[in-house]
Amino acid sequence: MALLVVLGEASRVEGFALGSASVIAAEDADAVRRAWASLPAEVALVVLTYKAAEALESEPAGRQDVLSVVMPR
Repeated sequence: MALLVVLGEASRVEGFALGSASVIAAEDADAVRRAWASLPAEVALVVLTYKAAEALESEPAGRQDVLSVVMPR
């Protein structure tokens, strides 16, 4: 089964756990990059906070099988 992951600052992502999403709290750019690099193979969709998306801007395209979307500010 494909997984939904929500990645970013704890205050913005914690509530998504109530909807059965896997939540990864990452407070700084390094933590975001480490979390992105270690996503399990089952992940199909990653919802990023705006700050998390900014942290990944300089990253290579990464996995082509993962769809990502960015929350509004």
